[in-house]
Amino acid sequence: MDTLQFTKAIAHETRQEIMSHLCCVWLSVNDLVEKLGGKVNQPTVSHHLKILEEAGLVHIRQEGKYRFYTLNQERITLCCGMLIQTFAPDYQQAVIRVDDIE
Repeated sequence: MDTLQFTKAIAHETRQEIMSHLCCVWLSVNDLVEKLGGKVNQPTVSHHLKILEEAGLVHIRQEGKYRFYTLNQERITLCCGMLIQTFAPDYQQAVIRVDDIE
């Protein structure tokens, strides 16, 4: 798992907004353009989705000529876990100990 690719993918404000819209729903590029209030055009949304796809952060479903996207929550969780292991190992151990108590 490439944490650098993950952090680069989520570092852009528009991609973060796209990811928030893709949580638990399937949306097309046009759906996302609409949800973003038209402040980003279709080619730009497609570009951001390609970056998210390359990082493994979205699932894609093809229906005819349309592609629908949803957030890959498992990948997000794994990548965040890797960041915690790398940069906050003491915090991770504290969380594990609290979980063992509960």
